[in-house]
Amino acid sequence: MSERETTPRSPEEAATAGASTPWYWALLGVIVVVALAAVTRTLENVVPTAAEGTGFAGVAKAIEYPVYAIILGLLVNALLSAIGVRDRLAEGFRTEFFIKTGLVLLGSTVLFDVIVKAAGPAIIQALILVTSVFLFTWWLGGRFGLDDRLRALLASSVSICGVSAAIAAAGAVQARREQLAYTASLVILFAVPSIFLLPWLVGLIGLNDAQAGAWIGGNIDTTAAVAASGAIVGEGALQIASIVKSTQNVLMGVAAVALTAYFAFRVAPAQGEAAQDRPSWLRTLWDRFPKFVLGFLAASVAATIWANVAGEAGQAGLDTAKALRDWFLIAAFTSIGLEFKVGSLREAGWRPIGVFALATVFNLVAGLILASLLFRGFTL
Repeated sequence: MSERETTPRSPEEAATAGASTPWYWALLGVIVVVALAAVTRTLENVVPTAAEGTGFAGVAKAIEYPVYAIILGLLVNALLSAIGVRDRLAEGFRTEFFIKTGLVLLGSTVLFDVIVKAAGPAIIQALILVTSVFLFTWWLGGRFGLDDRLRALLASSVSICGVSAAIAAAGAVQARREQLAYTASLVILFAVPSIFLLPWLVGLIGLNDAQAGAWIGGNIDTTAAVAASGAIVGEGALQIASIVKSTQNVLMGVAAVALTAYFAFRVAPAQGEAAQDRPSWLRTLWDRFPKFVLGFLAASVAATIWANVAGEAGQAGLDTAKALRDWFLIAAFTSIGLEFKVGSLREAGWRPIGVFALATVFNLVAGLILASLLFRGFTL
């Protein structure tokens, strides 16, 4: 699947997918995203100042830019849908591009020694959490009587990295577009409230920044939502959340290879499907591997070298990278709100929602236990 398909269309949109959208609508969509990002930046600076001396002052200072960005995106989404132009502008709502660019830039603000230090517990958490959540969701989907392809999409998305994992799984198992659209809608439906719920639970439970970041990174299903939730907790939590989520993202390729093999040798023959030529497992692994992870690591190495060589003189460059990172992340968060659609959730009934909800609860509990144990005493 192409990069442009990273946010699947609803079944209704799929029927008209052949009609190409003129380029100027996509440009207008980008302009909407940039305008909302600018408004977000303004609110972030103006609201705390305006609230000084009032009972709202504490709350205003605590609200971070992801909150403004997502709320603005949802409001404008409703407005554009009401006037009938939202789908035409949707080509410009490039959450995947914005978040991956922002995360590569985030690498320049996370020194490589932090990544090395966090790699051990992050890898252990990713292997245990992804495997256990995937198998639990797969088993639960079978108990609920779901189609094997939909089970694969739900299990991949809730255990690894949301929409991107669902896309990789869809390519591996040859899922129908409506199954992919349905899964993507569930991911966004559960991810958006998690952005705000997990930071609140972090304060309630009393996790440190590293534990909070590991829990957020291991549980929220989309990379953009992970960054938003981590940013609400703080810079330290954002760094660990991004490292943990990037570690899980690497397993997306492994999952795609395993699903390809399973459906080729078990499901397809059982259903009487003809064998098809498939790429080698190495090619499949590389095709599904999240390339932005390499950019994140490269940026971190470059920033670490630059910080050691240039010292204080190089701080200006790193500050610029951080400012650009924030702009791209804000654009991604507004796009989350702009892309949210509930239409395709009506298509498959309540059973997939029940599976996804129970799997999310299982993921939250297992992730909390692992993050609390593996990142206890961890310091940035």
